[in-house]
Amino acid sequence: MVSSIPFHGWKATWGSSYEALALYRITLGFLLTLELVLRFRFLHAFYSDQGTLPLDLLMPKVDDLYKTICIHCHYGEEWQQQILLSIQVALAIMFMVGVQTRLTAFLSWFLYLSLTLRNPWMNYILDRYFHYLLLHAIFLPTAQKWTLFRKKKQQQATKQQAWVVSPATISLKLLLFWIYLDAGSGKLLDPLGGWSYSASPLPALDTYTRHTTAARYVYALLGPQGLRVMTPIVVWVELLSTPVAMLGSYLGSKALTYLSITLICSLHVGIALTLNNSALLSFAACVPWCIFLPYGWKSYVNETSNPKSNFYNWQNLLAALCLGSMMLGSLWIDAFSAGCDQSVKHIWSTLLHNRWNVFVGAEEYVTWEIGPGLLADGSVVDVWGRSEQVNWAIPGSGAPCTSTARPGRWRSFPYLAELEGAEGQALWGYLCEEWDRENKIDQFPGRQLIKFNFFMLQADVMPNMTFSATRKRLIHTQECVSTETTPAKGMEESVIETGYTFEKESGNDSDSGTNEQNTHSEEESEAVENDSREEQEEKSQSGNILESTQTEEMDENEVAMDVDDDTEEEQMKERQSETNTATRRAGHEEF
Repeated sequence: MVSSIPFHGWKATWGSSYEALALYRITLGFLLTLELVLRFRFLHAFYSDQGTLPLDLLMPKVDDLYKTICIHCHYGEEWQQQILLSIQVALAIMFMVGVQTRLTAFLSWFLYLSLTLRNPWMNYILDRYFHYLLLHAIFLPTAQKWTLFRKKKQQQATKQQAWVVSPATISLKLLLFWIYLDAGSGKLLDPLGGWSYSASPLPALDTYTRHTTAARYVYALLGPQGLRVMTPIVVWVELLSTPVAMLGSYLGSKALTYLSITLICSLHVGIALTLNNSALLSFAACVPWCIFLPYGWKSYVNETSNPKSNFYNWQNLLAALCLGSMMLGSLWIDAFSAGCDQSVKHIWSTLLHNRWNVFVGAEEYVTWEIGPGLLADGSVVDVWGRSEQVNWAIPGSGAPCTSTARPGRWRSFPYLAELEGAEGQALWGYLCEEWDRENKIDQFPGRQLIKFNFFMLQADVMPNMTFSATRKRLIHTQECVSTETTPAKGMEESVIETGYTFEKESGNDSDSGTNEQNTHSEEESEAVENDSREEQEEKSQSGNILESTQTEEMDENEVAMDVDDDTEEEQMKERQSETNTATRRAGHEEF
């Protein structure tokens, strides 16, 4: 039903009210401040020379333009990065409250791009949202309403002009249209049909609503059949939300406009509640929808200004030039650029990347990681989880371990396992240094980390909130202390009381099946005996891996898996799992 608001037509379709733009500024500034404050906890690990990517490894690989744009690439100490990040936080707060919004938006955008370039491994879809939303904020009049520093000249302008129609408002609405077209069409065209009603064996929503307490309540409320019905509805909400909002604006229908905004934001809130590490991303995705809000429509019933008189000015011409160049650049990088242009040694892949097709298929597996490590006193700990106990079981209700033990930016770590040489040593050696630093080995030498193994574990998603038996894959083995300095305590082949053994195996890294460790004393003793028998058979091989005990539920022959003996089908499943996991990872972010 069309409201009594006067017919605004194309002005409302491609423009926005000052109140809506002010809310855009406030929400964007608040979320940006929150994200930057949270980033402090990752500075040492990912943005300093003492971390996983020192400047002496990054700088030789990037071009001169990259070095010029990346301010953060010229400072390697953690305290220097803290100063830069503090400046970013101050600018974000100033932007939020309305202080020189165009300038603070530009500086925030530039420094955020610089921070992203400092470690391209840490570039997530959340960073893409901030990149594009801040870029548009540079050219939007976001300080005309709800600001502590509004001038009289600005007050008069808001009384005379009802709608802000500019290249920035047009570009932002086109961006929204593209985001959901890209995301929705990816789901709709999924070759496996994971987002269709007839998805087999499970629809996508059935596989995703398992990771949090709220997700389990949703699962219990809707049931498998309800989730199957809701799955294709999600796709069409994404595809139709922007066109419906534009139609509501064109008709002057507040009801239709609010309906579209409510549905799409409810979808993002649902993602925040049911997927770990996705809250900040979900809220950021709601920010651009502020531009459609019909706030202030009634205040402009007696509009007298001609929007054309304010459209053709130097600010809008500059906005059209910059935003138009970004659109053409995004088209070039995705459709026409060569592979070398997309390399991380150039800024183009970070500056122009504009794809949003995440969660495109049903989740076939859940994955999590553990890092069993051997200490100088002979004990075994979980280096990755910073825990005294090594637990091979699925954490929680199937949530990836990185969501609980190492949230946020740490999720990129397992996917960098193929790094070799100095880069690989810096990456994996950091875990050794981190453990020794946090456990104060100068005071407690027995807590020194000698070596660790990094495992990625997987379990198939099964019907009725269940999971298959656990598979494990050895991703990396890291020696933290050289053989010459390793304390001679017979640790190389010692059977630890917990049931874990450092054994000598072949140089080829292998996949070994595992299940959760049994805590009952009788079963633990039985596991130690099994480990001893295996040790006798494998003494002729070289290399060390950490094996887990086996439970009664899984036969030993089914559990033990070697990479060299994997069937072609299993290898294909693993590769598909890694691809799906990497895609899902792109859609998650920390809160």
